[in-house]
Amino acid sequence: MTAPTTGPVRPRSPLRAPGATRSNALPAGAWWLWALGLATAASRTTNPLLLGLLVGVAGYVVAARRTDAPWARSYGAFIKIGLFVVGVRLVFSVFLGSPIPGTHPVFTLPEVPLPDWAKGVRIGGRVTAEQLLFALYDGAKLATLLICVGAANSLANPARLLKSLPGALYEAGVAVVVAMTFAPNMVADVVRLRTARRLRGRPTGGIKAVLQIGLPVLEGALERSVAVAASMDARGYGRSAQVPPAVRHTTNVLTLGGLLGVCAGTYGLLAAQGAVYGLPLLIAGLVAALAGLRLGGARSVRTRYRPDRWDARAWLVAGSGVAVAVAMIWAGGVDAEALHPGVVPLAAPVLPLWPAAAALIGLLPAVVAPVPPSPDAPRSKEIQ
Repeated sequence: MTAPTTGPVRPRSPLRAPGATRSNALPAGAWWLWALGLATAASRTTNPLLLGLLVGVAGYVVAARRTDAPWARSYGAFIKIGLFVVGVRLVFSVFLGSPIPGTHPVFTLPEVPLPDWAKGVRIGGRVTAEQLLFALYDGAKLATLLICVGAANSLANPARLLKSLPGALYEAGVAVVVAMTFAPNMVADVVRLRTARRLRGRPTGGIKAVLQIGLPVLEGALERSVAVAASMDARGYGRSAQVPPAVRHTTNVLTLGGLLGVCAGTYGLLAAQGAVYGLPLLIAGLVAALAGLRLGGARSVRTRYRPDRWDARAWLVAGSGVAVAVAMIWAGGVDAEALHPGVVPLAAPVLPLWPAAAALIGLLPAVVAPVPPSPDAPRSKEIQ
């Protein structure tokens, strides 16, 4: 019996994404910038075709680059929450009415008479196709925002996100990370308990099953979050060095003033009336906030083990999300009607080509980001 012959080993192409290891994994901040860019683009449009395209982009990247870690399983829960939000928005529109006029009635509900002081508010009455379509567009926008945030939760390691925070935001960052780990742990406990009930032949759906699963899920997720906080405290998280009061007050003023300037400048860029002062205020706020964070970093006495490095792939991932947001904001100023299709009169939405092409830039992480290891890969190479 002869051994099979093997051909020459081909070198890996430098353009192909490498396998993800602990040394080349993308920083959590890159994934969050990418997801927030998609969310910003979603906030600039109510076109259901563009919103569906953004959801598809986020879903494809998550399917291509998420690991089998506990937090990576939370994406499906965010999709369900988004669908729930759309349903709630439609229900509110049906029962509480809408200011959108319509000439195509769908059905009529019994209207509850209200006193004179509640003029402008109604409960029940005629429901038109225009108001339902407007509610659907509005709910779809909020659902897309939630799904984009869910994509960041599925791809970014919360522990690595905490490690990359500046020292000035250290105490707040610990609380945020503990809160962020609660939802993924809760989703993982739900999956584990439903699997155990299914193996025992017990029902996994219905109100009774939810009540029996709910308490153990909340208890287990809370215990894991508290354990994360205890491990952080054992490693020295929260300790700060003694700094002069003048430096501490200056840090607070610069950080708070800079963040307020960033918020005001961002609002100015997003609003049509504040385009003149938005960019200068945003730049001034960024400078002040960075100066405050730099001074506040002197309070932290901790060291960083294996700090995250922003290589070219990380900048490409973050830049793709920013490019999608910038392109959608620019498209809103050039052709606002394409991004916000009208419902009076009723008309089918049209997919604008340039914004759609810009949304496809968000697929870049599925090409350049390191490929996560398969579930059968050795645990030493896996990102934790």
